[in-house]
Amino acid sequence: MWYRLGQFILKQRLLLIFLLMIATGIMTYYATQVRLSYEFTRAIPTDNPRYQEYQSFLKKFGGDGNMLVLGFDKNDFFSLDYFNQVGALHASLKKINGVTGVLSIPDAVNLRNNREQQQLVPEKIFQLPYQSQSSLDSSKQVFLSLPFYKTLLYSDSGSAYLMGVSVNGDTINSKGRTRLINDIMQQVELFESKTKTSLHVSGLPFIRTTVGNRIKDEMNWFLIGSLVLSAITLLIFFRSISAMLMSLVVVGIGVVWSLGTIVLLGYKITLLNALIPPLIVVIGIPNCIYFLNKYHTSYRETGDKEKALITMVGRMGIVTLFCNIAAAIGFAVFALTKSALLQEFGMVAGINIMALFVISLIFIPVVLSYLKPPKNRHTKYLDNPFLEKMLVRIERWTFHHAKWVYGITIVLSVFAVLGIFRLKSEGFIVDDLPKTDKIYTDLKWFEAHFGGVMPLEILVDTKKKNGLLRNTGPVSRINELSAYIGAKPEAARPLSFAEGLKFAKQAYYDGDILSYDVPYEGDLAFMGPYLKQKADSNAGTGVSKIISNFMDSAKQVARITVNMKDVGSSQLPLLIADYEQKARQIFDTASYKITFTGSSITFLEGSSFIIKGLKESIFWAFLLITLCMLYLFRSFRILVCSLIPNLIPLVITAGVMGWVGIALKPSTVLVFSVALGIAIDVTIRFLINYKQELPHYNNQVAQTLVQTIRHTGISIIYTSLVLIAGFIIFCISDFGGTQALGWLTSLTLVIGTLTNLVLLPVLILHFQQKKTKPVL
Repeated sequence: MWYRLGQFILKQRLLLIFLLMIATGIMTYYATQVRLSYEFTRAIPTDNPRYQEYQSFLKKFGGDGNMLVLGFDKNDFFSLDYFNQVGALHASLKKINGVTGVLSIPDAVNLRNNREQQQLVPEKIFQLPYQSQSSLDSSKQVFLSLPFYKTLLYSDSGSAYLMGVSVNGDTINSKGRTRLINDIMQQVELFESKTKTSLHVSGLPFIRTTVGNRIKDEMNWFLIGSLVLSAITLLIFFRSISAMLMSLVVVGIGVVWSLGTIVLLGYKITLLNALIPPLIVVIGIPNCIYFLNKYHTSYRETGDKEKALITMVGRMGIVTLFCNIAAAIGFAVFALTKSALLQEFGMVAGINIMALFVISLIFIPVVLSYLKPPKNRHTKYLDNPFLEKMLVRIERWTFHHAKWVYGITIVLSVFAVLGIFRLKSEGFIVDDLPKTDKIYTDLKWFEAHFGGVMPLEILVDTKKKNGLLRNTGPVSRINELSAYIGAKPEAARPLSFAEGLKFAKQAYYDGDILSYDVPYEGDLAFMGPYLKQKADSNAGTGVSKIISNFMDSAKQVARITVNMKDVGSSQLPLLIADYEQKARQIFDTASYKITFTGSSITFLEGSSFIIKGLKESIFWAFLLITLCMLYLFRSFRILVCSLIPNLIPLVITAGVMGWVGIALKPSTVLVFSVALGIAIDVTIRFLINYKQELPHYNNQVAQTLVQTIRHTGISIIYTSLVLIAGFIIFCISDFGGTQALGWLTSLTLVIGTLTNLVLLPVLILHFQQKKTKPVL
């Protein structure tokens, strides 16, 4: 069948190449329509309770995690010139399109008790610009007498100060976010230049945008880098510019098709499926190498180009088909998960790996048919003395040192299993960044001085309209829970309408600092008219609206906002469970419904879902590949022989992760599915070649193994080197997860190549000795 297919391809080469170019042209058009995705909750299924709770919160309160924070590490913050510059920065940030508000010390307000009109009137504390230090010092004393701002805008140490910049949620979740962050940073850099100081910058909008842009830029460079490395490797192997260009065109078409597929399926580019183009390159190049290797081998044997091309398709067509099927399965199983992010990645990757097979099968034979026959220098790599000596040693190990092969394999496997027990599953929002990166160090600065910037939201539902203000019970309980959370080192002082009432009480008693406390029933009786009074037109920029900002319009649901440290996915569930237990002790569950949500919760849930989905996908990939191998070889013994050399590299890689201290997280779990889908290629190519050669050697296993090792070994080594070169480029990334993807996948491929060239023949020979008839 495959030989007839080769004849058909050569006979209909003009038609086939024309159709391929037409299809590529269509895909190119769609590829130009590809768009980036800026959503951050798509890792969670829409029917997940955590997702639904977060969406309900967004509808009530508009969102969280939309604040960028600036930190001032300055002992003389209230010096005249510096403070005036801070005020100017505040004014310039407010003018930026997409900035919805700025909370800072220069704009802080005090509440004045207007007894005649029974109003708490917001008045700005600072009147900028200041001309004298004494006037500024006077305003400073008023500001420091207000406990509301302590730990909110300045730290206990007295040398750390904060400015919060609220940004539009729609803008920060669109491509306009880069422009918005750049505009903000332009003003920050201008301030730093004028004051000769350095600011700390953090907050989810800043972290997500900056890290996202870095990863996007890296993926573009990695795509170029993988193409360049592949080109250099191909040129070194084949000593042919035409072979190199042909291979690059194949993977180039594959990349275009992958981008077009994203658009055709209605998807957008995410940080996960941005990996697909570089993966297409490193997966597509082996197809080219195996086809070219077989073509060169056949041509040297026959001297007939057409026969060599037909033999190439006939012998390598089925090999490449099943290799691509195995690789496609390794990725396509992600589509079986409940995470939209993984589903999209799996669908696009799986479809385009199979498309690569079609592209290779048509393009390579057709182009080679138009090119001149290969010259001696093009096939010189087939007689590589160094590789020949290496393959001879592999033969020796197979036939004379099987016990050593088993012994070394067992020792390494035991060592790896011990390492697996040390393996942890933990992720941080910024753990992929180097510890010296400014984003990381700035985040740690905010955690040290202000308790963190990762938002946690707690909703307190009284189940009654106006239930929050009927008596002091709800506010007292909210204050008690807030005090408990605020006393924890992992969180900052929570904000809620209880803080607003405490501020209002202090103002009602003419700024008495001892009155900053939760109002009693008697206090509320006197303060009632003040609280019911509508805020005047100036209140929108002050804190007098905090009460309405932290409860819904029905005054039934209150919001407690907590900024937390990036404690990681292992510790965060324990903290949340502790907070939930305390909430159940404080609030009567019959009268109150307490919900924990926010970006921190969705991050935790999303990470857990991705890791769980990736683990499940590895299981399904292994199962489906097992069934594929069983169908292909129709032998349980060969199935066992094929699976062991591919399980061991995964076990060793997991063990190395445990010993080195690399945690399981979305970026590292991906290694196993990628490596399994690619490493199984080597096994399939070796076994199919073995199966094809067996009849030519009268079913003599030993002779067939020698021939298979010598003929397939060279192409396997070359292919592995190309794959390793393609993945090793990820090691130059600034992100730990991408680095891990590079060197762990390369490690897995190295071990996989060794186990398939050394252990697999030993296993075949071992199982054959227990039979009196051929293995296949």
